[in-house]
Amino acid sequence: FAHMLERASELADWDGFAARKKEAKKKGLLYGRGLTSYIEWTGGSGTKETVTLRATANGRVILHSGTMAMGQGLQTAYSQLVAESLGIGMDKIDVVQGDTDAATGLGSVGSRSLFVGGTAAVVSAVDMIAKAREKAANLLEASVEDIEYSAGVLRVVGTDKQIGLFEVAKAEAGEALSVESTGVADGPTWPNGTHICEVEIDPETGITNVVRYTTVDDVGVVVNPMLVAGQIHGGVAQGIGQALYENTHYDEDGQLVTATYQDYCIPRAGDLPVLSVTLDGSAPCVTNPIGSKGCGESGAIGGPPCVVNGVLDALAPYGVTQMNTPLSPVKVWEAIRSAKVA
Repeated sequence: FAHMLERASELADWDGFAARKKEAKKKGLLYGRGLTSYIEWTGGSGTKETVTLRATANGRVILHSGTMAMGQGLQTAYSQLVAESLGIGMDKIDVVQGDTDAATGLGSVGSRSLFVGGTAAVVSAVDMIAKAREKAANLLEASVEDIEYSAGVLRVVGTDKQIGLFEVAKAEAGEALSVESTGVADGPTWPNGTHICEVEIDPETGITNVVRYTTVDDVGVVVNPMLVAGQIHGGVAQGIGQALYENTHYDEDGQLVTATYQDYCIPRAGDLPVLSVTLDGSAPCVTNPIGSKGCGESGAIGGPPCVVNGVLDALAPYGVTQMNTPLSPVKVWEAIRSAKVA
């Protein structure tokens, strides 16, 4: 945790905070800094996932998974893992998700999809190679021990005899080579990190703006950095929304009056700062073979307390030490006004 804290502090320009606060004061603004270090338990007891993998005569490899993407980019991540394991191009991989007739599973929950579902994808590729070697040995009239696999081609060691993976599939009944594989993790994963933000508050209106945001997140081995950073961006946006904007309101009759996005306040792009996201892979996960940790909720866990801490730091001169979220302009303005009256 000390490593994450030190990296985040350096990247957030911790020592430059005083100068930025001084500049904000010249503009009549309050300025505060928030810091949060978090750790999350991901995956829970859902540490097993089964997939099917098929190589077809028309040159496609199809992965069926019981997990389901909701914007995380699992298709891309699974395709990468299978392509790298088989040594073929990602353009040859198709990922079919959520069809429980083809592959049963626990689904996408608890930030488990990559480290469990991804493990299953890698295991299926290994099983596919093993099965292809057996089939190729029969087709090439050689022993399995003499068959080597590389980049979609099976060869008899020391000879020029070879056959492609998709040719092996063509020789199969139904012109497809199929395996069903189960990936198992030894336990949950523990992603963690440090978030640091800086906020400006207009004391005349109570409006808060998050002007700087830095995260360093340990998510183990990163399969696709852009996808992971995108998830953390989205999580931080949710965290800012929870801290400053989002709330449910009911009228006197118990009717929800914030039932649509016309009334329910969420942050828009203009309300968000430029986010600095650093992925620290110095501690690969040891509970699964691909070394990845769940990352789907990291931004949303570190975000709310980080922003709240920043607001409370900015309001510290008024003696404000606790406020309930969301820290709306009205609440912030009233807190400042009450302190002035007192």
